[in-house]
Amino acid sequence: MRHWLRSYGLLLRWTLLRQRMLLPLMVVVQTLIGCGVVVGFSFLAPEIDRATALYLATGAPTVVMIVMGMVAAPQEVAGQKRQGIFDYYRAMPVPRLAMLAADATVWVVLAIPGILLALAFAAWRFDLDLTVSPLVVPAFLLVAVAGVAVGYGIAYACRPQVTQLISQVVVFIALMFAPVNFPADRLPDWLATVHEWLPFQYMAQAVRETLDVPAGGVSVLPFAVLAAWGIAGLAVTYRIMARRA
Repeated sequence: MRHWLRSYGLLLRWTLLRQRMLLPLMVVVQTLIGCGVVVGFSFLAPEIDRATALYLATGAPTVVMIVMGMVAAPQEVAGQKRQGIFDYYRAMPVPRLAMLAADATVWVVLAIPGILLALAFAAWRFDLDLTVSPLVVPAFLLVAVAGVAVGYGIAYACRPQVTQLISQVVVFIALMFAPVNFPADRLPDWLATVHEWLPFQYMAQAVRETLDVPAGGVSVLPFAVLAAWGIAGLAVTYRIMARRA
């Protein structure tokens, strides 16, 4: 256990030092994305009632986490593969889970400022009073970790060019065709059925229901689905990382 913790601490420090010039820029970009979702999508609604405002306010931090975990993180891995850093990672005599935990910690922490600022901006913009659940922190962590796990699973399993393409498709789907900033009943039946198997709507639901608890309480289903996606992503990533070149 001591070796694992020491490896985790050293890897976390090394990752922060290697990306120290990029991290502040990423925080700014994520904040702009979150606030941009709130403002930009509000122009599409003829009237902003409380339900619409709630979807936009909770959808914005969800989009931030999706972009961070399923777009920025896999693109970083794709860059590591091109530069040879990926193979260097795999050759390190450290626990593979410590390596994954260090990377995930950086991406999750990096998303926090954008999430908080986007949520605060949305609450101010729409004058929302939210009923926050104590499960809000576990929900946000689960969404962020599931996003990073899926993103890393894709990036580690695919070639860099394929990873870049998939990450661009993820952004397109999450912003335009996923029930994140609007309810699922607005989608065609076939697309709504597809999203029952994808993580996007469950990410949004977990965030929305813990930030403003519905009358029936917080659903268990989103937590279970996201846990399954996270475990699957981590399993794929760990299997590839544990394989010696």
